[in-house]
Amino acid sequence: MLARLESLRGRVAGLVERRGADDPTAGDPLRGLYVTPETAHRLATAPAAEPASAPDPMETGTETGTETGTETEGGGGAADPLAQLAQRFGLSPLDRHILLTALAPDVDRRFEPLYGYLNDDVGRRRATVALALDLSGTGPHDPLARTRFHPQAPLRAGGLIVIEDEERPLPGRALRVPERVVAQLLGDDALDPELVGQDVELLTGEAAAPAHPLATRIADLSAGQPLLVHLRERREGTAAEPVVDALRAAGLPVLRYRPPARTGDGTAATATATALVREARLRQAALVVGPLPTEPGALVRSLATGDMPVVFFGSEPYDPGWAPDAGLLALDAPQDGLDLPGAWHTELTRHVPAYEPDFDLGEAVAPYRLSGTQISRAARGAAGLAAFEGTPPTAAHLQRNARLQSAPLLDKHARRIRPEVGFGDLVLPDEPLGLLHELALRARHRDKVLGEWRLRTGGGRGRGVVALFAGDSGTGKTLSAEVVAGELGLDLYVVDLSAVVDKYVGETEKNLERIFIEADRTDAVLLFDEADAVFGKRSEVKSSHDRYANLESAYLLQRLEAFDGIAVLTTNLRANIDDAFTRRLDLVVDFPFPDAEQRVALWRTCLADTPCEPDMDDELGRCAKEFELSGGAIRSAAVTAAYLAAGHGGPVRGEDVRAGALREYRKMGRLVPGGSLPWQ
Repeated sequence: MLARLESLRGRVAGLVERRGADDPTAGDPLRGLYVTPETAHRLATAPAAEPASAPDPMETGTETGTETGTETEGGGGAADPLAQLAQRFGLSPLDRHILLTALAPDVDRRFEPLYGYLNDDVGRRRATVALALDLSGTGPHDPLARTRFHPQAPLRAGGLIVIEDEERPLPGRALRVPERVVAQLLGDDALDPELVGQDVELLTGEAAAPAHPLATRIADLSAGQPLLVHLRERREGTAAEPVVDALRAAGLPVLRYRPPARTGDGTAATATATALVREARLRQAALVVGPLPTEPGALVRSLATGDMPVVFFGSEPYDPGWAPDAGLLALDAPQDGLDLPGAWHTELTRHVPAYEPDFDLGEAVAPYRLSGTQISRAARGAAGLAAFEGTPPTAAHLQRNARLQSAPLLDKHARRIRPEVGFGDLVLPDEPLGLLHELALRARHRDKVLGEWRLRTGGGRGRGVVALFAGDSGTGKTLSAEVVAGELGLDLYVVDLSAVVDKYVGETEKNLERIFIEADRTDAVLLFDEADAVFGKRSEVKSSHDRYANLESAYLLQRLEAFDGIAVLTTNLRANIDDAFTRRLDLVVDFPFPDAEQRVALWRTCLADTPCEPDMDDELGRCAKEFELSGGAIRSAAVTAAYLAAGHGGPVRGEDVRAGALREYRKMGRLVPGGSLPWQ
């Protein structure tokens, strides 16, 4: 670099000497601050300037135009920073000399006064277009030379120079080299200062997580040729992270850019895109950009330069109008193909050598739809938590950390319940109990059945599992949903329908759509309690209210088809649910009112951990026969009995249990056994 600058300074000295010999004001200390009549006359009558006497730098190329090369004067070879830059950005020999001329004041301050003298303005200490062309052996009179400053020319399109003073004629405009380019030529490889404050991450080195097959194919193609891809992802992390891992595994550095939801000022967005393209070219890196903003056309066009790998992704489908001539490949991000148990085991053995789980690893992690990077984070967290507790990683450790990787945005729309019950807490007949086990089975193996075995029947249908729990109030529907969520190791989210249903037309559908979108992204069980409020039957249209109610039902029918999560609908009146919804349900579980034998079991289950008097079974049997209570009412009665026992400071007695049962009967307004009225 220094040798190049010394050669340039020699050419500058020759030009200064020749101009000084022809300029009668060369010795004037105020030269450059004003123009005398004599100087104006000389400038107006002087013949055209001859090219600089220094050796024509264009001898290293053949023409003013586009020919490229890696050898320049000064002995620079393939390892020379300027030669490498010229090769990566497709610079012609003239481009290289223009760049070097513009760069000189940023490296050697002695060029500043020299450039001020040659510009006839001591305040303009950067090279102008005319000066750069003069020093390169040509001039602004050459039309081919002027094309090197067009916006589409390599120097400007690559962000290697900036032309200032746009209000001036082209020859008088100043040239500036961005600091990132100066740093690169001097051997500094730090991230571009223009990208500081943007959500840009540089990822290098081999990825720890296993790559997805489709992502590996994209990386293989990117290593050999420029590639433009748009991946539409149905769930966050299914596109970006696998592609980043695969590109890193292929030996490519990755610039990961997360643009703002709205690009805002067009000038700022263009500057960021230019800096990103320049940084990717300087590092020979791939760009991974997304999720795309609401209006991504300008961003896509700015980054789709066609000479480097760029992967765009987002939840919206690709619009050819974003970049009509880019030749972009539009794909859907896959939802399967990763060996989940194998990926979990590989990641666990990184942190716990020779680890062999004493549980079914595939069954424990099957409900979670995580990317390779998320699996790596969850496995690291599980290993750390297990080490803290002094045990090997268990299924609970894995599931706890897997839940942390899911998007927590459902908290804005639903109430989260951390399951604390299991199948041992349920008292149900064999048939509904078996259906609940089947529901958990479907949730675990849906990727295999609907994905690998291709039993999803098309039509845009998702891989969701939807069940309807029908039965009287208090028969255990909500508790069963919590049990299923606990069995799967997932959280239960109860949708608050009061916050969903809106009196304004179309708002209910918008609220439900937000919930479904977040549920698709989250590994959780979604519970619509009292679902007949929104999943009711369609009716004959007799008024505008009927019409809009039917539109709401039609929307829900379509949305359930495309749902990818796990949802449970509960209702006290199954007959109120539209038959079209029933066809789209995977399971319908009927919860019967408990008989006397089941009521005894419910009393025992509720009081299992409560101190009771001896021979309580006989009293529980009598209460079960006398008081026809649902499971929820029995639990409330047991709580009342426990409070009464705590009040008298002893164990739960028979009269406490009977008092709790009587209290529930009175609450329901029912006739109390023995002939007394509810208010007596």
